[in-house]
Amino acid sequence: MSKPTCPLRFSLHLLLLIAITFSKLFLYVDSRTYTGDIKMLKDLKNGLDPRSIAPGSCLSSWDFSVDPSDHLFSDRFTCGFRCDRVVSDSARVTEITLDSVGYSGSLASTTWNLPYLQTLDISDNSFTGSVPGSLSKLIRLQRLSLSRNSFSGEIPVSIGLLSRLEELCLDSNRFQGPIPSSFVKLINLQRLEIQQNNISGEFPYLGSLKNLNFIDASNNNISGEIQSSTLPRSLVELSIRTNHLQGNLPDNIGDIEFLQVLDLSHNMLSGPVFSVYFNHPSLQQLTLSHNNFTTLLQAPGDNININMDLTSKLIALDLSHNQLRGFLPAFMATMPKLSAVSLEYNEFTGMIPSQYALKVAAPGANTSSFERLLLGGNYLFGLIPGPLMGMKPGSANVSLVDNCLYMFPDTFFFCQGGDQNSVVDCKTFRPVIP
Repeated sequence: MSKPTCPLRFSLHLLLLIAITFSKLFLYVDSRTYTGDIKMLKDLKNGLDPRSIAPGSCLSSWDFSVDPSDHLFSDRFTCGFRCDRVVSDSARVTEITLDSVGYSGSLASTTWNLPYLQTLDISDNSFTGSVPGSLSKLIRLQRLSLSRNSFSGEIPVSIGLLSRLEELCLDSNRFQGPIPSSFVKLINLQRLEIQQNNISGEFPYLGSLKNLNFIDASNNNISGEIQSSTLPRSLVELSIRTNHLQGNLPDNIGDIEFLQVLDLSHNMLSGPVFSVYFNHPSLQQLTLSHNNFTTLLQAPGDNININMDLTSKLIALDLSHNQLRGFLPAFMATMPKLSAVSLEYNEFTGMIPSQYALKVAAPGANTSSFERLLLGGNYLFGLIPGPLMGMKPGSANVSLVDNCLYMFPDTFFFCQGGDQNSVVDCKTFRPVIP
């Protein structure tokens, strides 16, 4: 007699059901990823326009039917975040770095309760709306990049609470209003990028930030004067070009002794350019073009002289499109590393110093040649210096157009691109020589 099979089948089905139930329960109880972090990731994804989540993108792989940390490198949760076991037996989200595929949506629906997050980078997408103040909950955040999106509104003051922040990149958005004065609390900040927005108001005091070495605030609506006391002495590179800065340059820029790059072009700065900008102990690139500077001075109240420090580190200098007058400063030909000079479109007059021509054609030992010498758009007169006459096209980038020079044949490459000024203009600006 055959034995009944139904009880056996029932037992197998029962065991399978129990196993599935316990496996789900185990996943819930002993999940590697902290449940609050999983909820935050869900909120982030749900806050996006589903149409912007393209097939093959990081967010398209986020499948919350399984534990994120256990499947980070599988066909589910393939990229976009990182988990680390930082506390007890739970893995916590320490990094969110989304791919640049055009995600759109808002950050406002996300709770941002991720106390172990160190990096948040959602740059090069299409996020809109304001930046929520709740980002201040990210107390361990070291890098925040919202660059090249369409965020608007004011920069939240609460960002100043992120005391561990080392990099803050808010560039290429639609932010408006002032730079929060609370940024002075970002004591670990090393890099600040807020360029290409609609930021207005005066530049805030950041002088106490001892680690900040890079600031780019270009292409905004920042106004007022720039004071060296408001800037960190640790700065290596500073760019506030294309704004509405006014007033004089600070005469104590030498206090920022590690500064290598300074770009204040395309503003409304005026007055003198002090010799400290040429004698600076580390400055390599100085761009002050498209302003209203009128004179070169040794120090407040003194005319500049030729006794410049021959240890100058300047490599590139751009003073074009200002209102600088007088003779071309001969000291520039003695600066050992200076190889690119633009003095175009000022009101310089007099003859071209022979030292300039020699630095182009036959530089001395241990000194750089002028690989770029742009003197067009002034009122220089006299003959073309002899050393330049033997120069071949391509040997250097030299321009002498739009001046008052004699015998200016178009056959010379540095004569091409513009005519000389009219006789009337040349007589107006030609100096009276006793």
